[in-house]
Amino acid sequence: MDLNVIRFFSIIVFLNLSLFGESEDAKYWENVASDELKKSLSYKWNENTAKNVIVFVGDGMSIDTITASRIYRENDETSYLAWEKLPHVGLLKTYNTNKRVPDSASTATALFCGVKTNYNVVGVDKNVELNDCEASLNPQFQVSSIIDWAQSANKDTGFVTTTRVTHATPAPLYASSPNRSWECENKIPKKLKTKCKDIARQLIENKTGKNIKVIMGGGRQMLVSNVTASKFDPIDNWACYSTDGRNLIEDWASDKRYRMKSHKIIQNNRELANVNPDDVEFLLGIFANGHLNMDWQRETGPEGQPTLKDMTTLAIKVLKKSQNGYLLVVEGGLIDFAHHRGHAAQALRETIRLSDAVNATLAMVDLADTLIIVTSDHSHSMSFNGYGDRKTSILGVAQNSRIDGIPFTTLSYSTGGPNNMGYNVTSSGQVFRIDPSLYDTEAFNYSQQATIITDEAYHGGGDVAIYAAGPFAHLFHTTHEQNYVAHVIGYAAKIGPYSTSAATASYLRKIQYDYHRWQYYLNINHLLIFIFTYYFIMNFLLS
Repeated sequence: MDLNVIRFFSIIVFLNLSLFGESEDAKYWENVASDELKKSLSYKWNENTAKNVIVFVGDGMSIDTITASRIYRENDETSYLAWEKLPHVGLLKTYNTNKRVPDSASTATALFCGVKTNYNVVGVDKNVELNDCEASLNPQFQVSSIIDWAQSANKDTGFVTTTRVTHATPAPLYASSPNRSWECENKIPKKLKTKCKDIARQLIENKTGKNIKVIMGGGRQMLVSNVTASKFDPIDNWACYSTDGRNLIEDWASDKRYRMKSHKIIQNNRELANVNPDDVEFLLGIFANGHLNMDWQRETGPEGQPTLKDMTTLAIKVLKKSQNGYLLVVEGGLIDFAHHRGHAAQALRETIRLSDAVNATLAMVDLADTLIIVTSDHSHSMSFNGYGDRKTSILGVAQNSRIDGIPFTTLSYSTGGPNNMGYNVTSSGQVFRIDPSLYDTEAFNYSQQATIITDEAYHGGGDVAIYAAGPFAHLFHTTHEQNYVAHVIGYAAKIGPYSTSAATASYLRKIQYDYHRWQYYLNINHLLIFIFTYYFIMNFLLS
């Protein structure tokens, strides 16, 4: 056979395998199922005490977001994100105590404090209404977090986020506030500023925040007054901007010097790369005035901002020196930010970056003594629909509408901002839908069409997935209330209400209760004996 013909057919075979992989015939699917069944049957529950706990939260990471991100990464429906092969999976109900569709502060309070609460409040129970400063100061209404529990057990603690370190998701780890927006003094009503401490000050000044060993994320403009913008680091106009003369970053360093603790402050990639984990006990990394930049527009050079993976792996290296173990919370917070703007491509990329961080973590830890949890705080309004063909772009067109004949994309939003408007009106008043195929739907700044136009894309109220591996990960196995997560962490690590000391106290209370109950029954018994004896004697005398 001619050599060129052989080459031609070789190329055809190669392209066929590259584009379509193995033949997905009946035998293929039987093998896939058989392999998975064998793994499931061989799995053994891990009932060791969790020395370490790492919780990953994809903010706004709905199940549709996970599915679409998985496909987007390799344009392959059969692939998996890092957490999708963890052995235990469940669902979480995300409603809070006064809203069917929640915000991130109330859901984070549920996840990290084990208590559901009201919309937009931080680290308090339902007795604290929005903006009720007085109620938020009542210790009975404040709730402790998994970081409090871990610190009480002498574990090292930390959190890293791509959002502001004072933002809604990390805030309940260390703060109590009647309003998630009170990140600095300028968002608190004037008459309440002397009563209620803002979230940034609680992070730096309160006991829990002072003892967090690793803090990394954005939020400089809440910690330091009158900061200025730069080319790659603008002022966050959506958030609080401090002007009271504070420098909480310096206050953080001053506290560590006073306590003679080794510490380091870092602000960019170069400084992060130069950290020697063995020389640092406390690490503060503030890389932006507001949130970190979205990954697609992040400055990657020495003066730029780190990836979530870089922050996570450094945090583990610092914390793992603890002989008593550690607890780390990692938030991929910009998934939610992208969804709110109605930019699906950005949300998928941020989800993949969270997967990178989880994958790197799994390579660093021993699941024999480390509990890994991956979940979301709430869903979002992005939907995944149509009957798009395999191997086509998840960001592309699914098909044409059978009503107006105009194409629609596989991903769209049920609610969205003005940029997600998908309709135009002609001069004659005729309304027609815009053809998305006329635009680059794969661009990061492309806005998918939305059904309802509001100020931005809103959260969804659907359940979110939770994935786990390690000690007692099997306790995630069905549909759970979201606040259940903190209790599993406490039980697995024997911290908080499930610590040895707490268990001992509970046992002693039970003994005390049983003793008093026994005395009660003894007294009743004596009374009955007395009545019976009296009755017998009286009958005898009267006879």
